[in-house]
Amino acid sequence: MLEKTTRMNYLYDFYQSLLTEKQQSYMALYYLDDYSLGEIAEEYDVSRQAVYDNIKRTEAMLEDYEAKLLLFEKFQKRSTLNQQLKEAVASSDHKKMLDTITELEKLD
Repeated sequence: MLEKTTRMNYLYDFYQSLLTEKQQSYMALYYLDDYSLGEIAEEYDVSRQAVYDNIKRTEAMLEDYEAKLLLFEKFQKRSTLNQQLKEAVASSDHKKMLDTITELEKLD
């Protein structure tokens, strides 16, 4: 569950501007502020099922955006490559540095 929450938080960060205000609000309350479905339902005077359905649809939308745009995947690859580059610099491995820089350039 923690892994899913972390992934949804990242996807939300990358794609929140593509969501409606209501979707942004529900997702922020549920994933960032750790509200329960019941608390969100009470806040917006809707049923718990309505909140659940909205969140599930929004999660699917975020996954669909990621499948098409790959912003989170590229972010993860950049983070890994940056770490490899730091290690190469620390060990003065010039070939590894050049290889890592080449891989970073391919991401763009």
